[in-house]
Amino acid sequence: MALLPSFAALLLVGLPAWAAQTNRAARPGNGYVDSKICATCHQDIAANYARTGMARSLFIPGPANMIEDYAKTAEYYHTLSDSHYAMTIRNGQYFQRRWQLDAANNEINVEELKIDYVMGSGNHARSYLHRTARGMLIELPLGWYPDKGGEWGMVPGSDTPHPQTRRFISYKCMFCHNGYPNIPDANQAPGSEPVFVGELPEGIDCQRCHGPGAEHARTANRASIVNPAKLSPERRMELCMQCHLETTSGRIPAVLQRFDRGAFSFIPGQPLVDFAISFDHAPGTGHEAKFEAVSSVYRLRQSRCFLESGGKLECATCHDPHRIPRGEEAVRHYSSVCLQCHASEHPAGVTATAADCITCHMPKRRVDDAPHVIMTDHRIERRPPAGALAEFPERPAEEYRGEVAPYYPSPLPETPRNALYRAVAQVGLGNNVAAGLPELVRLMDEVKPQEAEFYMVLGGGWKTAGNPQEAASAYQRALQIKPDSARAMRALAEVDPPNAEQILAHAVQVAPNDPESWFRYGVLTSSAERIQKAITLDPWLPDQSRRLAEVSHSDTALQDALRTDPFDDAAWDLGGRILAEKGAFAEAFFDFERAIKLHPDGRYLYDYALALVRADRFDDAQKQAEMAVRADAGLVEAHELLGGLYLRKKALPAAAREYRAALVLKPDLARAQLRLGTVLASEGDKEGAAAHFREAANGNDAAVARQAAQALRDMGIR
Repeated sequence: MALLPSFAALLLVGLPAWAAQTNRAARPGNGYVDSKICATCHQDIAANYARTGMARSLFIPGPANMIEDYAKTAEYYHTLSDSHYAMTIRNGQYFQRRWQLDAANNEINVEELKIDYVMGSGNHARSYLHRTARGMLIELPLGWYPDKGGEWGMVPGSDTPHPQTRRFISYKCMFCHNGYPNIPDANQAPGSEPVFVGELPEGIDCQRCHGPGAEHARTANRASIVNPAKLSPERRMELCMQCHLETTSGRIPAVLQRFDRGAFSFIPGQPLVDFAISFDHAPGTGHEAKFEAVSSVYRLRQSRCFLESGGKLECATCHDPHRIPRGEEAVRHYSSVCLQCHASEHPAGVTATAADCITCHMPKRRVDDAPHVIMTDHRIERRPPAGALAEFPERPAEEYRGEVAPYYPSPLPETPRNALYRAVAQVGLGNNVAAGLPELVRLMDEVKPQEAEFYMVLGGGWKTAGNPQEAASAYQRALQIKPDSARAMRALAEVDPPNAEQILAHAVQVAPNDPESWFRYGVLTSSAERIQKAITLDPWLPDQSRRLAEVSHSDTALQDALRTDPFDDAAWDLGGRILAEKGAFAEAFFDFERAIKLHPDGRYLYDYALALVRADRFDDAQKQAEMAVRADAGLVEAHELLGGLYLRKKALPAAAREYRAALVLKPDLARAQLRLGTVLASEGDKEGAAAHFREAANGNDAAVARQAAQALRDMGIR
């Protein structure tokens, strides 16, 4: 198959082999530099590259790089979460504001966060990041999309009744959306918190494809920098695949970074398999046709053109990474590549009367995992799919259960370590634990890896399988390898309840600045002081303020919990209970209704019914209690409360039914025994009543026992 020579391929002639120059570029001491240095010698390339999407993938917002119209929509209302948003500029700084309205249309749960970085060039989407004092990045819920001339919309995963308000940008996310940032040395290990140090690079820079540039900048020696044109087609393609090959954004380990590699340790020219392995849903499970935001290489590799090219069709065949053609130039350029093999379909070439190849054979489509995003489908098809641009709502994430299959490299080399990673892929996110766990155990015993992360995965697998003892053994082995791992200690505490307090006490001693360990320790011991310590260390971690409010019933903590996450149903229910205890029933009912709207949980319906009883609204309480037992037939308290409400209305058969339901669930519930006896006595069933009075009299509730004994005496029974 004769293909148009790519920009990279034009540079191949007469240059030395890729391997030797890669080794030189990657040798110790050749570090990364500020990529602005590159522009001093490569001005034209740098100027063209600055206009590409990769160069504009992350930046500090300012008038020169903002294409959004902040004045166009003063307010964005998100119906599913009943929340309002506004994007504002104040004193040259950019902010995203979120609020809700109470029953009197007053603003509540207001949070305004500064936009420190923008992620995304705007070609497909933009999202907005706030940086915390600890150096973590939070993706804000409202994003921007160029569709329809530019519009605001929720970011992927947030177009739901419960948008994520504390969605942290992971190292994996940053790996593909920016140049290499500085991170703490202790955070190189997998599973580390995504903390960033100092100023972030702004955009994917030259060194992502050319490797560390310090020595080249110092010596100008061409052999000291990676030139992709010198690489083999496979290594050159992997430069693109490091970011543009994602089999799925679904919950499987699509990219499994090797446990002995740092988050940002990949160097161009190295085999990608030495850094990470790609996995996919197993063939035949109905996932082959997925089209997602980062699936360009995945889709290309399904194309007949790619499969029959013998390795000659690669990303650089069509794309010069330094320069992106646009408009008519793009039509002519991309179609001319196609015509190298398909000239017979358009013998006159691409003209004003001949449709361009891309529109029909690589159409733009809405991606499955981000419906606001429209991208080019890189699977080259004979005919475009119908309804490619039709709008659809965000779909809930699939909980895939089945085999996770190696995808790239293909085939995965047969080595014990690769077999071990294949087993890790089955177990790590719980996709295929029943089949994968025995194999992981066998391989762990055979390979005896020295990275703690393997034992963390093994512990998680045993935990999922319902074997806490084996899980604890695995976590203890992880701690033998890495004794200061607070993460391993927290995992061990979860599966070893008798020793959990001692384990977490040790964790905060070893890692006194770890907020998550203080938080877990505080929740376990119901200590407001320890939870407050966690909040002091990092006020941005989810759930902390609600947990503090649960322990302390602090209005301030509750308000902070709802400001932090106004979509937390448990926080609204807690607010309702606290307000009901204070007799502020109108405000309590508002909170209960919010909790139930977010999640119609039987417990919340019961709490609402109990508050209505306290407010003497018995008919309304009965309706909520009936809904509670329909939502959760195993909720003992709801059956007992409903029985009392029926008894109050003299609906004796209904009351007896609810008390019996409560006793089926909890036979030693003395109050229900006493009240069922009272109902049966009222119905004339003296023998049945006596049986339940005796059970109540023999129970461990002294007050109930006295009443039951008196009832028996009143019946003439001793």
